[in-house]
Amino acid sequence: MRAAIWGCRGSLSTPGERTVKYGGNTSCVEVRSASGRLVILDAGTGIRPLGDTLADGPEQIDLVLTHLHLDHVEGLGFFAPLFDEARSITIWGPHQAGSSLAARIGAYLSPPFFPVDFAKLPARIEFVECGEETWQLDSVTITSARVAHPGDTLAYRLEENGRTFAFIPDNELGADADSGLELAEGADVLFHDAQYTQEEYSSRAGWGHSSIEDLAVFLRAASPARAVMFHHDPWHSDGQVDAMHDVVEELAGRVLDVGAEGAVYDV
Repeated sequence: MRAAIWGCRGSLSTPGERTVKYGGNTSCVEVRSASGRLVILDAGTGIRPLGDTLADGPEQIDLVLTHLHLDHVEGLGFFAPLFDEARSITIWGPHQAGSSLAARIGAYLSPPFFPVDFAKLPARIEFVECGEETWQLDSVTITSARVAHPGDTLAYRLEENGRTFAFIPDNELGADADSGLELAEGADVLFHDAQYTQEEYSSRAGWGHSSIEDLAVFLRAASPARAVMFHHDPWHSDGQVDAMHDVVEELAGRVLDVGAEGAVYDV
């Protein structure tokens, strides 16, 4: 299993030095199974350049959404395979209170918010709503669990051939220190929310994201083999992200990666 980052910001970033090293696209990760199955985690703006690389397939694509905040779905309308009648796309995501996943996505990708009616897109599209459960995609076992973030939000653990990848991009550890812990424990690779400094978090409690100090405590408890800071604040410069990284490493007493567009992880 291989995971490639196409977007790891928490919102659209400003141009210039802020995005030189880590990129400005929002949440999107490409996962390829050992058998070649394509699983895409989130549909932030990073899904547009990813889609441009998929002209030659595969025919079946599984898009797994953590939640429907715009920074995690705003790239979906620009995902080229949606406009290809030869493609079958299954969109997995959390149950929606008072509506359905299909209705929410269909309303977003239709006039007046989008120029094309979602129902008229050429690809064959299926929706599957998830709760806290486990399911199989060929050789990949996916487990979903709710995490501390406003709205209907899931995080995921993907397992294949005894190797595990945990994807927890939006999670407020300050609200629940154990949120997502079962997904992250002992993972070979963990991507986790690392948006705020402790000073920033003190004025943003309840917004659904973690401080790096809380992340350090979480990493000591979860003990993943490799951990990656994810969901960078759009206003943080590269230098600020680097400084936050150094703080987490010192507090957690371990090596830590910073998520960056183009980074690839063999799980």
